[in-house]
Amino acid sequence: MANKVELIGLEAAQKIFGFYPALGYKVIYTSAKELIGVDELKRDFARKLSALAGPSGVGKSSLMNAIQPGLGLAVGEVSAFMKKGTHTTNFRQLHPLIGGGWVADAPGWKSLALWDTEPEEMDAYFPELAPLVENCQFSDCSHTHEPGCAVLAAVKSGTVRQERYDSYLRLKAGQE
Repeated sequence: MANKVELIGLEAAQKIFGFYPALGYKVIYTSAKELIGVDELKRDFARKLSALAGPSGVGKSSLMNAIQPGLGLAVGEVSAFMKKGTHTTNFRQLHPLIGGGWVADAPGWKSLALWDTEPEEMDAYFPELAPLVENCQFSDCSHTHEPGCAVLAAVKSGTVRQERYDSYLRLKAGQE
C-alpha cells in the first residue's frame, strides 16, 4: 500500500511504486484525507485477518478510521516542520470490520529488521533477484563485487532497479 498519495499526487506515487505489480506485489494507492483507495482496501480486508504495519506517522490509524467510520482511533497531524506524520498508536489492537474480517492497527516502527534469516538467504526474498543467483559465476557469490555476478549485471543493465538492489544490500547487512 502506498498511503498519503495526496501529498505528492497519484501520478507521482504511481511513478514511484508502479514497478511493484510486475514483481508480484499488489499496490493500493490510498489517502484517508481524500478517501482514495479506501473502498478497495476495505474489499481487500473483507473476510480476512490483516494488519496495518509500517513506520510511525504513515497514516495507519487514519486509514482505519476511514475504512470503518466510528472507530475514533487517535491520529496526529502532519508536522509542518518535518513534513511527516507523528507517532500516535501506542499498542496493538485488533478491530472487527463491519461485513467481516479483522484488521490490527499496530504502533509504528523506526526501523525494519528480519529475524531468523541468514544473509545468504536474503536474495530469495527478492523475486527479481532469486532467479538470477543460479547464473552467477561463483556459487558463494555475495552479489556485491564478484566477476560474473548475474545480479550485478542485471542492476547495471537496469533489469533490476538500483533502489531494490540497495534495499537488498541494507537488509542483508542487517543480518550479518
